[in-house]
Amino acid sequence: MQNEVLLSYDKTDEDEKKIILREYRALLRALKLSLKKGDKTMLRQAFEMALEAHRHMRRKSGEPYILHPLAVARIAVEEIGLGVTSAICALLHDTVEDTEISLEDIEREFNKPVAKIIDGLTKISNVVDIKGDTTLQAENFRKILLTLVDDPRVILIKLADRLHNMRTLESMNREKQLKIASETTYIYSPLAHRLGLYEIKSEMEDLAMKYTQPDTYVEIARNLKETRRDRGRYINEFIKPLKEVLAGNGLDFEIYGRPKAIHSIFNKMKAKKVTFDEVYDLFAIRIILKSPPEREKEDCWKAYSVITDIYHPSTERLRDWISVPKGNGYEALHTTVMGPGGRWVEVQIRSERMNEIAEKGLAAHWKYKEGAISQQESKLDSFLEHLREILNNPYTDTIDFIQDFKLDLFTEEIYIYTPKGDMRVLPKGATVLDFAFDIHSELGMKSIGAKVNYKLVPLTHHLQSGDQVEVITSSKQKPGEEWLSFLVTAKAKSKVKNYIKEGRRKVAEEGKITLKNRLEQMHSHLSHFNLNEICGYYKKSSAHDLYYGIATGAVDLNELKNFTQHGEKLLQPAKDILNDTATPTLLNEEEVKKILPAKGELVILGDSTGKINYKLAQCCQPINGDNVFGFVTSGEGLTIHRTDCHNAAKLLANYGHKIIKTKWSKDKAIAFLSGVRIIGLDDVGVIQKITNVISGDLKMNMRSMSIDSNDGIFEGTIMVYVHDRDELNKLCIRLAALDGIQSIERIENTTV
Repeated sequence: MQNEVLLSYDKTDEDEKKIILREYRALLRALKLSLKKGDKTMLRQAFEMALEAHRHMRRKSGEPYILHPLAVARIAVEEIGLGVTSAICALLHDTVEDTEISLEDIEREFNKPVAKIIDGLTKISNVVDIKGDTTLQAENFRKILLTLVDDPRVILIKLADRLHNMRTLESMNREKQLKIASETTYIYSPLAHRLGLYEIKSEMEDLAMKYTQPDTYVEIARNLKETRRDRGRYINEFIKPLKEVLAGNGLDFEIYGRPKAIHSIFNKMKAKKVTFDEVYDLFAIRIILKSPPEREKEDCWKAYSVITDIYHPSTERLRDWISVPKGNGYEALHTTVMGPGGRWVEVQIRSERMNEIAEKGLAAHWKYKEGAISQQESKLDSFLEHLREILNNPYTDTIDFIQDFKLDLFTEEIYIYTPKGDMRVLPKGATVLDFAFDIHSELGMKSIGAKVNYKLVPLTHHLQSGDQVEVITSSKQKPGEEWLSFLVTAKAKSKVKNYIKEGRRKVAEEGKITLKNRLEQMHSHLSHFNLNEICGYYKKSSAHDLYYGIATGAVDLNELKNFTQHGEKLLQPAKDILNDTATPTLLNEEEVKKILPAKGELVILGDSTGKINYKLAQCCQPINGDNVFGFVTSGEGLTIHRTDCHNAAKLLANYGHKIIKTKWSKDKAIAFLSGVRIIGLDDVGVIQKITNVISGDLKMNMRSMSIDSNDGIFEGTIMVYVHDRDELNKLCIRLAALDGIQSIERIENTTV
């Protein structure tokens, strides 16, 4: 694909110079209002340094590499609202990582703050010794989060860099597209969300979906395009009566309709189990008020009053983020009203200041924070302080840390009060124990229960917005592993995990000593090679798990007598690793890649699969025709996942080196067990209609059908054997066309 792209690139040297100069001038125009004396010279210096450093480099598309840092700088300035220093850093962000320029050179030519930001933007080198159960990708994510606390401009430039990479992902090969898109949904879009960059977050999610779920993306995009004219007519009809009354109330405003993001629409379809046609809020009406700071709240509520006088509101859908802004500083009034034709419409009301914070998040937050800091505006600072505390906690497993931290980024917020009336912001679903840890780690460690609104409750009790909580402690209390099953916040989980891991580490040290002694008796030693062989044999994913198993008696070292010795090297008991049907092939990623054909691609049900045993993931149940990838798991062999599997983002984002390029063979002789969940009206003969379609019309082999009926509605699961995804889609279309069928969806896990 890359060669095809390069062949299609036909710009001359003269054309390229004009394009580069045009982009640089556009950056200068964007910074015009913030340029101070000497800034233009420094900016020119940064541009020329980057231009010279990248002069021989080209992107996968064939264009000069310098266009990438220029684009990143423009995004940072125009779309995020950063200034001259950030633009300089964006221009130089890849120089230390990809060219001969060093951080010392940067500091000498510019200053220490610029060098520090660029250091934060530079990936950890591949030669760094990574310890523990982690990967280079995960360590780079952790480095990004560490810099967020130190200088938030680092992460904002990193988000600009990632957004431009996503916008130009088309020229990459399929493996790179999946890896970069998965990293984006796994960590970058949640960070953009938490930092208030909603536009960037939405665009990142849409672009990631374009590559991880291409069919669904194209279908929703096509439907949006086809319904654009109808939506436009409806929006005009909706806002026409509002304009006159809002103006009559002395309000200065803009009003318009905004389409929802493709990823957002898809999430609604999944959550509500409806089709595109049944998603009512495909757009939102936005009212931006031009109000002075002292009148913002008053004018927003005045606009709300006008809207609800004309259209009936849903009392359950009022969101007041003006009185209590979100943790990332977002302020607005959201309401959902019944519009013309019986359609629910979401209306968002903001002032111009609120809108800038909503569009540019963190950067706008600090712009408006200058001077007096209100309680509302300091929430983002509280989040950064909270993050600093988590990062200071010595996590041994970086991937674990990132997974926990992500939970704090993307959840809705609830507001809880201490006995003295102080407010704490927690993620929705947080428990009493999460609240205790949020107050202080020592309080969490000693908690045994609480009083919520003066009633005694256990630590597992889920809190609701507005609850007042008094924590009850005991000096004899100690954290237990069972706490992890109900804790929600990253801070609480990290503290408990570290407490437990410290205990396990001490036990594991005893196991390590026992193993060392046993190997010495065998005239061998604890080398990296021997440790890998022993871990593979006992199916342990890490040395720590092996040592702990030895210390607790779960691992029987007497089985080491089955190993063969070559000098000091130990080899597992011999087995046919190429075609062992009794057990899964326990190869590492390098061994799997050696067996693959020249293209390094596993063809499922094709020639290479006779040499490598694999299994289909239970979490997503791929079938022929699904977009898939292979993942090598320590101690378990090769597993095939769908690219839209709920575990895919974590695997692709953190373990790129364990991913095997995979595709289906054209042979469709093998049938896969798959299933659909169906909901409809419990009418006479509906079961017969369903079975007629499956067995009669489509001639499919049905394994089972389970139907439950309640109050005139039936819900059921149908398990069938299909040869590929097209066959399953055809079944869904035919069943959906039957009278009385309300929804039909593919079952992810066929172990039901």
